[in-house]
Amino acid sequence: MQPHSYVALVTIAALLTYVWMMIRVGQARGKSGIAAPAMTGDPALERAIRVHYNTLEWLPTFLVSLWLFAIYWNDLIAAGLGVVWIVGRIVYALGYYADPGKREMGFMIQMAATAVLLFGALGRIVWTLVLVGA
Repeated sequence: MQPHSYVALVTIAALLTYVWMMIRVGQARGKSGIAAPAMTGDPALERAIRVHYNTLEWLPTFLVSLWLFAIYWNDLIAAGLGVVWIVGRIVYALGYYADPGKREMGFMIQMAATAVLLFGALGRIVWTLVLVGA
């Protein structure tokens, strides 16, 4: 059995990136003085919350695709695409924190990485089923 160590490390790095975004929400709350459960009232807080939630929305699709790609294709390639996803999320976050109009590049980077992982895994699974005749 292949250990998938590279993908495991990328998974941890992705989760740590998410934790960094969560910490940014807490910092924005502290600076704005807006306590939970309030979500509005300060643009910096609202942007931090949106970055955090949007990343949460993408994590299931990314992580499942990452692991399926690693299992059906290659651990190292999956890990490389995972690093691209993380970089995309960081570019997205930094752009969004500065100005919501600057989030597109990071969004497109992470979306492309996820698409390659997702459709690459799907294609290989279908190909495997066709070859096996299941």
